[in-house]
Amino acid sequence: MTEYDHIPAVHSEVSKGGPATIDLNCDMGESFGAWTMGDDASVLAHVSSVNIACGFHAGDPDTMRRTVDLAARANVAIGAHVSLPDLQGFGRREMRVSTDETYAMTLYQIGALAGFAHAAGARLHHVKPHGALYNMAARDAALADAIARAVRDFDPALILVGLAGSELPRAGERARLAVAHEAFADRRYESDGSLTPRREAGAVIEHIDAAVAQALAIVRDGIVTTRQGGTLALHADTICVHGDRTDAALFARRLREALDAAKVLITPLAMKPSPPSPAMGERVG
Repeated sequence: MTEYDHIPAVHSEVSKGGPATIDLNCDMGESFGAWTMGDDASVLAHVSSVNIACGFHAGDPDTMRRTVDLAARANVAIGAHVSLPDLQGFGRREMRVSTDETYAMTLYQIGALAGFAHAAGARLHHVKPHGALYNMAARDAALADAIARAVRDFDPALILVGLAGSELPRAGERARLAVAHEAFADRRYESDGSLTPRREAGAVIEHIDAAVAQALAIVRDGIVTTRQGGTLALHADTICVHGDRTDAALFARRLREALDAAKVLITPLAMKPSPPSPAMGERVG
């Protein structure tokens, strides 16, 4: 195997019998113009990775720049939180989009955030779809493949983050990307492993103690209790904290404290090395 071959498990310490290890990620940079969403600076102290909105569901150029700068100073991994073009609906409304459109909008948003990361002296680390696009790609292999191709074509060293066990990580594997299976502390699960739709009562676990308990069960035991009352096996490399919660900073702190107390190591996902850039005039492919 070469250094660019597929890495099937970004947190291999657990499978080797080492300490439990997890990445703790947060969606942020979701303010827009004069409108403020979340307390990003306070949340940053408790997470290892961030997913920054790229202007399609939230965020704007100045918010993207400021959030990247905050993340770089906090020394957390920076990811592009790509979305459908739906500012009014916060990217949570499904749209009929072709695979070509999905590829182009994904590549566009990755490139935009990578520019701000480069200017801040940082590096883009991962890509995670947002909202409706995330859930669509979890079940639609063609859309998932389009997202994975865009990530690979921009930088094959980037990690693709998707719903644990869904079509999106499988698409990343087909594209020979490192993938991260994501779970949610504060979202209810269905018996098929999908997230309970937000239109359903109880889809979001508002009580911090209950959300922390769910995260601990996922990390330590590899299980989650479904909305239907059953138990589902669930492997996760990363746990999401939603930055648009009104208590996001408190929730992130409480979750981090609980994981630390359980002796779970919080660390960013491991990247593959970037392939060398072609020399001037060298043909690629």
